[in-house]
Amino acid sequence: MSETGGVREVKSAARTVELLELLAARGDRPARLQELADELGVPRSSMYALLQTLISRGWVRTDVTGSLYGIGIHALLTGTSYLDSDPRVRVARPYLDEASQALGETIHLGRLDGRDVAYLATRESHEYLRTISRVGRRLPAHVGALGKALLAEWPDERLPEGPYEALTPNSHTTRDSLLTDLAEVRARGYSIDREEGVLGIVGFGFALRYDSPAQDAISCSVPVARLTPDHEQQIVTVMREIRGKIEATAPGAGGAPSWR
Repeated sequence: MSETGGVREVKSAARTVELLELLAARGDRPARLQELADELGVPRSSMYALLQTLISRGWVRTDVTGSLYGIGIHALLTGTSYLDSDPRVRVARPYLDEASQALGETIHLGRLDGRDVAYLATRESHEYLRTISRVGRRLPAHVGALGKALLAEWPDERLPEGPYEALTPNSHTTRDSLLTDLAEVRARGYSIDREEGVLGIVGFGFALRYDSPAQDAISCSVPVARLTPDHEQQIVTVMREIRGKIEATAPGAGGAPSWR
């Protein structure tokens, strides 16, 4: 049995979390009972009992036939509670609004979660041609402006060997290529994602250094068709100012719990 912090893992709890994560990862693709049992390697009868328990509590939903399963509304409520309870997210929100008003582009706040970045807040562009994003979205850290801004704050030894997943033809797929980019991020002071995560979209990322190493970052995403040298310089200038305001206002290590 695996252990966490010297305490033996509770198998039933681990299985419940694995099931919820699996359903969440499927998005709008509901799963059948046998699919879930096979994926998690548990007996069909055990999976059925677990699903019925979670359905009764709102964590899983099923269709009218009782044969398809998806993530339930309580997952949303819990996720919303996470955002509402985080003082740094609350502090950042008005400054994201300010950046959005100044630039007219899509602004993100994200947090490093293992090898991914989770989007905690988003302000959509006012323009007809806009990026596609949502709170709760996850992207591999090596392909986006948010992730690269954060990876540049960490020691290079932390990076896995690779190869890395390619989301577009411009994504970094080797450790050496990513390391070269991160060195440029450190020298420049911010990251640039030139269609590495989404074709047609360029992102500019800025680590928020109220933690060391940084865990959070902000970014501005803009369609290539709307990006000119002057607009790029405006984005960098505004986002640097917004970063400074958030860092000056957000609670530091002494003002908030130090979550693991």
